[in-house]
Amino acid sequence: MAAGWAFPADWPLAEVDDVCRAVLEEDEDAADAALYRLGAARAEAGAELGETLLDLAALHAVLAEPPGSTGIVSPSADAIPAPMLRSTALGWGEVMSTRASTCAAEDPLTGLATCAYLRTRLREVYGEARATGRREHVLVFVGLDLTRTSGWSRVVAMTLLADALKEVFDGGETVASIGSSVACVLLRRDRHLARAVGNLRVLTADRLAVDPHVAPTGPVEVWLEELPPTCEDALALIAGLGR
Repeated sequence: MAAGWAFPADWPLAEVDDVCRAVLEEDEDAADAALYRLGAARAEAGAELGETLLDLAALHAVLAEPPGSTGIVSPSADAIPAPMLRSTALGWGEVMSTRASTCAAEDPLTGLATCAYLRTRLREVYGEARATGRREHVLVFVGLDLTRTSGWSRVVAMTLLADALKEVFDGGETVASIGSSVACVLLRRDRHLARAVGNLRVLTADRLAVDPHVAPTGPVEVWLEELPPTCEDALALIAGLGR
């Protein structure tokens, strides 16, 4: 529990038992198949890829623990052997690919809205502004510096950022991923905006500090942008920052 698998209610799965049995018997073929099924089961349970890989890293850390150690392990997704990683990710990805066909407006990795959905919302917002004569929306951007991270640590960092965004902006705002390290929130300006932006800075920094493997992401950059004069300008802004 200290190293991963934070929710004990997730443990009583036949797939968990199959993985444990296969790795203890050192049956590589059986382990590959069991890990594939485990990845699929975790996706079905709603676990995102970052969480699934952290669970797998915890298993690997326990298995790799040397005799006579303290029993305290430190999971690292980057230390997972390639065969274990591949089998689990393929099982998880198979389920998420199937879901993507019916949930195209959501990024399966983070649970945030896709950039395509944000573009649709921007067109709607500009249409509303033309009809009412009032422009009430603003954009909040959040960026992570991932230049000092690699591999699955980047995915975990964006997953943690997404969790913070969804906690702060849970009142119907459009919260979208627009790039590998940038997210955007489209929302109406109100008197709570400054506090929400401040809360986001603090909460995101706290979430990233918990996992030592994503700590090198550096300080979180959060900034506010007024909507550009035209929808085309707004779409160009989103596209540029997403790169």
